[in-house]
Formats: sequence, C-alpha cells, structure tokens
Amino acid sequence: MYTVEIYKTDKRTKAGERLVQKKDYATDNRSTLELSVKAHLQKGERYEIHETNVTRTSLMGGQEFKERYDTPYYCSPSSETYWSM
Repeated sequence: MYTVEIYKTDKRTKAGERLVQKKDYATDNRSTLELSVKAHLQKGERYEIHETNVTRTSLMGGQEFKERYDTPYYCSPSSETYWSM
C-alpha cells in the first residue's frame, strides 16, 4: 500500500509550496503508480510516494509493530515522549 502526496508551488508560504492532496492506493506496483500520478500532474506540482505503513520497534517492550508513516513522533510507541506522559 502506498500514499501519494501532491504539492503545489505557492510563494505565499514559507516553504514555497503547499500540500494539495494526500491519497492512499492499495497497490503493490510502485512503477505503475508513478506513471499514473505523473500523467495527472499539472504545471507547478510535484509528488512524493511513501509506503503507507512502516515497521518500528517499541521502546518499552522491544516488539516490532507497524504504524502509518506520518504518525507524529510523540504519538508513536517507539519514542520516549510517548511513554513519559
């Protein structure tokens, strides 16, 4: 499973671009997904493709678990901040 993030140039922001769309795709073929995304991009847009779930290790138990790639650090059991609250 992959997640595609599409960014558009925007000079009003500090980074010079803004997130326009974030969409999940249930496919295992990354190259086909890239071709599909490139075909629909407009001028001034760029994309990033991420694996939706990543494997991390819990800080307390040492067990591996899967979580979404964009989970904030402080909400992840793999961080010290999560366990100190």
